[in-house]
Amino acid sequence: MKSLEELKAIREKMQGQVGLRSEDSDNIRVVVGMATCGIASGARPVLTTLVDEVQKRNLSNVSVTQTGCIGLCQYEPIVEVMEPGKDKITYIKMTPEKAVEVLDQHLVRGQIVEKYTLNSEKL
Repeated sequence: MKSLEELKAIREKMQGQVGLRSEDSDNIRVVVGMATCGIASGARPVLTTLVDEVQKRNLSNVSVTQTGCIGLCQYEPIVEVMEPGKDKITYIKMTPEKAVEVLDQHLVRGQIVEKYTLNSEKL
C-alpha cells in the first residue's frame, strides 16, 4: 500500500465482499455470529460461503454481516436472518452446505428451512 487512494480502493473492495450496504427497508440482513465460540465451531467458512453465494447470485437485497457473541454458544455456528416486517429466524449448527441450502430456500424462494432453526431443537 503506497497511497491513500490505494487504501480507499482496498476498503471499497472489502466492503463489497462483506456485503456492507446501506440500511434499506427492503434489505434482508443475514448476520453470522463470529465470537470465539462461533469461529471455533466453524463460523468463518459459513460466513465466507454466504458472502460468496450472495455475490455470485447478485442478490442486491441481501447484506451479510458478522457480529460478536449471540449468547447461544452450544448452537454455534449461528446465522440470523432478519427480513423487514417479519420475525427474526435463527439458524443453528450451520455448515457451509447448510448455508447454501438456507440461502437458496429462504433468501431466494422465501421458504424457511425449519429443520435448521432454533425452534427445531429440543430445548
